[in-house]
Amino acid sequence: MKHSLQLRLSQHLTLTPQLQQSIRLLQLSTIELNQEIEKFLLENPLLEREDGPPEEASASGAPPAPDEPVQNAAPGSEEARATGEEQQSNENSDSGDFGGDEFSYGSPRDDDDEAGSPQLAAEEQSLRAHLVAQLPHINISERDRHLLTLLIDSLDDDGYLHQDLDELAALLPDELEVDVEELNVALRHLQNLDPPGIGARSLNECLLLQLDALPETTPFRAHAIDIARNHLEVLAARDFTKLKKLLHCDDTTLRGVQHLIVGLNPRPGANYSAGDARYVVADVVVKKVKGVWLAALNAEAMPKLRINRLYADILQRNRDSGHTQLASQLQEARWLIKNVQQRFDTILRVSQAIVDRQRHFFEHGEVAMRPLVLREIADTLDLHESTVSRVTTQKFMLTPRGIFELKYFFGSHVTTETGGAASSTAIRALIKQLVSAENARKPLSDSQISEILGQQGIVVARRTVAKYRESMQILPVNLRKSI
Repeated sequence: MKHSLQLRLSQHLTLTPQLQQSIRLLQLSTIELNQEIEKFLLENPLLEREDGPPEEASASGAPPAPDEPVQNAAPGSEEARATGEEQQSNENSDSGDFGGDEFSYGSPRDDDDEAGSPQLAAEEQSLRAHLVAQLPHINISERDRHLLTLLIDSLDDDGYLHQDLDELAALLPDELEVDVEELNVALRHLQNLDPPGIGARSLNECLLLQLDALPETTPFRAHAIDIARNHLEVLAARDFTKLKKLLHCDDTTLRGVQHLIVGLNPRPGANYSAGDARYVVADVVVKKVKGVWLAALNAEAMPKLRINRLYADILQRNRDSGHTQLASQLQEARWLIKNVQQRFDTILRVSQAIVDRQRHFFEHGEVAMRPLVLREIADTLDLHESTVSRVTTQKFMLTPRGIFELKYFFGSHVTTETGGAASSTAIRALIKQLVSAENARKPLSDSQISEILGQQGIVVARRTVAKYRESMQILPVNLRKSI
């Protein structure tokens, strides 16, 4: 076999560490970005927050930094973009200037904001703790108390006992000699605890337990017990004609029975279930200024970062010594500051482009939403479509009509009779308006809604109306009918 050398030319895309970091920061939410920055602050001594306490500089032995204002171009402006490009091109040549890198958006925080005293949320009582707290007030034996605790531990988050008592008894050790009858007694004690309906094994039993707990003089109680025990499926199907025949009652009585049953709680334990609170931080605030809708970055959501002057001075005085690690961390700090700045610049540019195209939404609401796709914004701002996708994911806009994710303003379109297009969001809003204004005794079917939209010039098939209705969790016509 003959060996030979060959020269081949090929092109391939290489993502530099700085570009990889820029992409990663761009797709993070504001909360995730701050978590990422906290990691950098812990690992890199060259990086610090500009709004940090002034005691840190004096305690480290460094002289206080002079109060020199930092002139930053407005985010999103041509000057800011040109400055960013110039800084990036001169990144290697200006590495000797160690003290001038700062990134500051928004006004500094007030020192009286009790930053050092975090507010702790009150811990909510769990369902188990609520039930166990009632056990000392029940006159039962210690053995029954342990069995009752066992049943409490077997409840799900809604307060239901789905495990069969025979199976539960079989799982217990034989030496305890626990039979099913003892578990039944413990279950009856459990079902007498607060909240009413706890320990039920089905929806029927849950409603019956709550109805039994009501005073006997409660209006329509007897009919409601009859429905919960025997005819709950008929009520769920809203077959009111059949219900009136089964109960031998009129419309007024049936309406009262329905109101009583609907007022019961089908998930008595849900109020005690611990839910994770999800907080949303608005990245952009939209306001109307002199008749024009403008987007501005939320100053409270943006970090203020800078290069640590103490370590920068050490590097500047000892350029020829072997501080390679500090020099590397300085470069990383520079990259982070510029990438964070570029992130907010891109968010603002995309947000303003969205606002310019959806100004009728801010004036008139969802019914005025126009069709919009990612490519339209990408072409306008000379960005890649994937970049716009990253910018609009988990980024939120605070408007006079509420807070929305940027992706909310994008949607498919439906052709109109005039050759134009209507946004799917606008069509959903129209469907919601029609359903809210319908006659409850004769609700609109999907076909009727499709016909009404067609009369307004919006051609929407019945199955499309059904899809939009289901996405808004609006019940079908037979389940929206009332007495």
